[in-house]
Parts: sequence; C-alpha cells; structure tokens
Amino acid sequence: MLVFTYVRSAVPISNEKSVDTSIQRLCLLDSEQIVPLFEELSTVSAPTTVGFLNQHAYNLAQKHPCFRSSLLEMRYLLRDGIGLKLACRINRCDPKSNLNGTDLIPRLIAHLSDDAGRNCQFFSIGTQDPWLTVGSQRLYGDQPFQAVHGFLDDEEYLQFVKRHHKPGTLAVLVLALGMPRQEHLAAYLSRRLDIPCLIICGGAIIDLSAQRFPRTPKLLRQCGLEWAFRLFLEPRRLFARYVFGIPLFFFYVLRNRFHWAMAKDQAWTNDGSD
Repeated sequence: MLVFTYVRSAVPISNEKSVDTSIQRLCLLDSEQIVPLFEELSTVSAPTTVGFLNQHAYNLAQKHPCFRSSLLEMRYLLRDGIGLKLACRINRCDPKSNLNGTDLIPRLIAHLSDDAGRNCQFFSIGTQDPWLTVGSQRLYGDQPFQAVHGFLDDEEYLQFVKRHHKPGTLAVLVLALGMPRQEHLAAYLSRRLDIPCLIICGGAIIDLSAQRFPRTPKLLRQCGLEWAFRLFLEPRRLFARYVFGIPLFFFYVLRNRFHWAMAKDQAWTNDGSD
C-alpha cells in the first residue's frame, strides 16, 4: 500500500474558520510515487474519486460551500500549479511534485490500458462532438470507450454508466465538465454507484486531446506559467479568473493561514489551562 503525505492540522476539520481544509486534504507526492499511485488506483474495488486543486478551484472553494464539500470528498486530491505550490509553502509543508491533470491523466490512462491484471472500461463525460469523439479516441488509443456529451443532469449520467458498464471491469470515468460541475458530479456518482470505478475530474482533458485548444509550450509549463498562456489565448473569458483571481487567491491563503495559526495558539492555550 502506497503511503501518501497528507497535510494535517492540530485543529479539528469541523472548525471551518480555523483550518485551511483545502490544503489539509492535499495528497502530496514525489515523482517516484506516481507509478505506485497508478498501481493503487488500478486495484480499487469501490467508487474512488481523483481531483485536482489549482488556484481557480481554491478560490471557488472559499466562496461556494457545496463545491468545497465536493473537493473534500475526493479520495485523492492532487496539487496542480504554481499557486498551490506557494500556498503549501505558506502553510509550511513541502509541495512536492506538480501533478496537473493534463499531464497526469494520459499517463494514468496508458497505465490502466497496459495493466494486464485489470480489465478496464473507459467512459468520457463532457464537452461535445466532434471534440468528444476525437479527444476520446486520442486519449484512450485503441481501447473501446463510451462517450456522452456534457449537457445532461446527474441522474442521466448515473443511468448512462449503469446501462453501459460491463460486469467484472473497472469503470474509468473521465469527467470533462469543468469546475465546479465535474466535482459535484464526481461526488454524486461516488455515492450512488456500487461498482468498481475510478472517477477522474479531467477539466479540459478531452478538448486538449482533440486539439481544440493548443497546449501550453513546455518552457512556460516548466516555469509555472500555464495560466499566462491561457490568459493570452482567452483574455475576455479568463481576465477575471487570473487578473483579479490571483491576488484574491493569495488573500484567501494568507487569511486561512492566519486563522489556522490563531486557532492552534488558542488550542495550545486551552490545553495548558486544563
């Protein structure tokens, strides 16, 4: 069994104003732990969710309790991006490797496809044709898959998976619906499916596989500047997310870190007075 590094706090999670629960729930991994993670994911016997926490998700979690709840339900919540790297350092923990979905998900799919010990069945949920079909074909290679567009309600997706799942296989569901929709659906499906399945929050992975959008150049990715490239491509849609969202992100991180430190001091004071 792979032993992951989780950020832990001395303050109970239920004290929401005192704990940065999003950072606390991160599964932080070194690069050499990625293959063991894949091996562990290939052996799941119950619905298991994989999500990614980036700057945008962190901001959304501060403003929308339902979305934050969906994030905290993730079995594996992985660090994505330079913003969360800095947030981890502010919270005095080692951020370890950057595990963005655009790189990690294709590697995970390739690992599952090559695993002779586990028969997998792949599902794509989200976006629309022609990108849905083209992106799924490129993501899964020669593996068969089921695909459905991203304009149904939760119950319809549940019935779609139940109707198409083959007994004895590991259902691998790639949700390409964007935040916060895909995280809500992941939580919904994980509570209602009773089959071995891996539910992956994939964001734009299907669209990127279909080359609907260009991939950030490698040099910019290495410098943690994916956000700048995306802003350059889609300034009107992403202006608020990054130009306003990045300063807001650091405000939230520092605010939560301050509350956490104050709560720890209060907890230690109360313990010392007993």
